[in-house]
Amino acid sequence: MNAPVPPRLPDGVRPAEGYAGDIAPELADQWRRAGDAVLVDVRTDAEREWVGFVPGAFGLAWKQWPGMAVNPAFDQELRRAVPPGQKAVFLCRSGVRSIAAARRAAELGIEAYNILEGFEGDVDENGQRGRKGGWRLRGLPWRQN
Repeated sequence: MNAPVPPRLPDGVRPAEGYAGDIAPELADQWRRAGDAVLVDVRTDAEREWVGFVPGAFGLAWKQWPGMAVNPAFDQELRRAVPPGQKAVFLCRSGVRSIAAARRAAELGIEAYNILEGFEGDVDENGQRGRKGGWRLRGLPWRQN
């Protein structure tokens, strides 16, 4: 007897546990621009304000500063931000909080994807971000106040 064939993932989507998949920043931007997904930036308000933000993204902290406790309004605000049947792509600093947020969104019935590398990218050999991948380094739309 043959094993069941897993569902085919859309082009550019890497398999993930607990949510629809991981995607490159460029694909997230493509989906966002086409209106196929809502970009949800789960960094803190301070990160978006000081480091930069994606115009048109829905800012919804997964964890709140100080203390980094999970945002108690996350579920309610996420449901408000993502219309039924729409997919969501999640962005954080490095792609860690966005995984947790994508898993929670999937539990809520939302087709959720994590954006690989996050806004600032991976840590380089000097322990610094912003030089090794990430939304900003890849030249995708962003602004700073």
